[in-house]
Amino acid sequence: MKLKNLTSVVTGGASGIGKAICVHFAEEGAHVVILDRNGDQAENLAGRLRGEGHSAEAHACDVSDYAQVQSVYASLKQPVDIQVNNAGVSHIGNLEQTSGEDLDRVYRVNVKGVYNCSRAVIGQMVKRRKGVILNMASVASHTGIPERFAYSMSKGAVLTMTLSIAADYIDHNIRCNCIAPARVHTPFVDDYLSKNYPGKEQEMYDKLAATQPIGRMGEPEEVARLAGYLCSEEASFITGTSFPIDGGFLNIKK
Repeated sequence: MKLKNLTSVVTGGASGIGKAICVHFAEEGAHVVILDRNGDQAENLAGRLRGEGHSAEAHACDVSDYAQVQSVYASLKQPVDIQVNNAGVSHIGNLEQTSGEDLDRVYRVNVKGVYNCSRAVIGQMVKRRKGVILNMASVASHTGIPERFAYSMSKGAVLTMTLSIAADYIDHNIRCNCIAPARVHTPFVDDYLSKNYPGKEQEMYDKLAATQPIGRMGEPEEVARLAGYLCSEEASFITGTSFPIDGGFLNIKK
């Protein structure tokens, strides 16, 4: 129960990696606040967690809308101990295949969303002289990946925001780190394959999985366990760091 009685906000918490983080944090004793654009899906997860004896609540929230973010955080009854900025969107395409609208959409969620939610909690964390912010970056923050122009831009920004927050608030006893996953098997991957490769889903899945030297995609629960560690007192000496969880993608060549 390494997160016992800590209030943890997880954005994009109703599915994929965010959902796994919410479940893991609840099992570790946290009060989990699930933020997601899909309010019904978020409430379903919160209801399931409460039914299992955990503490959870859900709020529909578009993290790209600062007024909406402010309203949600103002409604919370407990101060936020842990802020997990997980919500994100993807885009496939190189520079020529990325319209201004595409770039703006990715920026609003992946960059402005991290800014909005971090700004909403930082004041209370400074006042209480405690808090943890954990951002979801990507291996695309660290290396060039073909046809991920907008996505890589946004995740590079997440990495540098992480470093800036860590540096600016280290004297306030606030830690900030990020996780940099490679490919993780989420509903997004399955939807992408069914949409773009009908009838060849398994073949393409195997090809994508093989890009990790370890020979498979990661599982959301593996990312969640790393998140739990980084947000706990066990990681009290860690700040301003990006943690790849990538099956050897960045440093092992086969």
